[in-house]
Amino acid sequence: MILTRRHALVGTAALVGCRTEAPPEPKREPSPLVTSSGVRSVERVVDATPTKDGAGVRLSRALGGRALPMLDPFLLLDQFHSDDPNDYAAGFPDHPHRGFETVTYMLEGAMEHRDSVGNSGRLRPGSAQWMTAGRGIVHSEMPKQERGLMWGFQLWVNLPRARKMIKPRYQDIAPDRIPELDREGAKVRVVAGAAFGATGPITGIDVEPLFLDVTLAKGVLFQTPLPTSHNAFAFVTDGAVRLGPEKREVRAGQLAVLSHGDHAVATCDASAGRMILVAGKPIGEPVARGGPFVMNTDDEIRQAWDDYRSGRLVGG
Repeated sequence: MILTRRHALVGTAALVGCRTEAPPEPKREPSPLVTSSGVRSVERVVDATPTKDGAGVRLSRALGGRALPMLDPFLLLDQFHSDDPNDYAAGFPDHPHRGFETVTYMLEGAMEHRDSVGNSGRLRPGSAQWMTAGRGIVHSEMPKQERGLMWGFQLWVNLPRARKMIKPRYQDIAPDRIPELDREGAKVRVVAGAAFGATGPITGIDVEPLFLDVTLAKGVLFQTPLPTSHNAFAFVTDGAVRLGPEKREVRAGQLAVLSHGDHAVATCDASAGRMILVAGKPIGEPVARGGPFVMNTDDEIRQAWDDYRSGRLVGG
């Protein structure tokens, strides 16, 4: 069982389960006979599974569950997508984090962020926030609408051991700060990293991420360089997308883990499709999880819970 935000909201009288995960085996570069052009193929496809988090928000989890516990450095990917206020109105009240970063990206709807450091920001369609929890932060993310579609994502990104106790940081990115490009029928928003001569507004991230929001028209071929050292995935948000040299179909609600290589390619041959394409430099360290905390050892998780209960998590 992967423990997330909800466990911080239902009480911490007892220490929740901790577990330490060994770093994944290093991946080998594919044979030139398989991907002679360096194009990344699809290694596996994972269906997002329904779950609840926060104060009862219904969402689907593509990364961070049993099927795919992590893809170094990525720890979790949740999609919340509903036009029923009962599915999202309770939101994510105050809860703590330590040892990693959270990324929230909105497609539709409005949500407000507040935290113990004094930051606040309103997420709206096309906006993003990147919060570095570091040594400790308590924050909330609450819907600012009573009806209509709420659609967005939260991604958890690990921090290396040497950076887990840094000062918290918050980057609030308005929609008009995210470069939007038209690449021969593909609309590309560059949230983080660099693509097609544009650089995303998210800066100073240890794992050197690439985060693209890509919308493809029917028949369009999309391709982009990816750092060969990075792990990468594509999550299809709408329609269906064919990925890799094998043109493997990945449908809405599915996550494709990509092999190593220097390019990603995608196309839509039946209808339009949309995906988020995410890549990051693996950290290669042990991972211990306990509720809303991600550290390197179980002892560090126990210390995080003790610091939270005693009020030391956000001090100093």
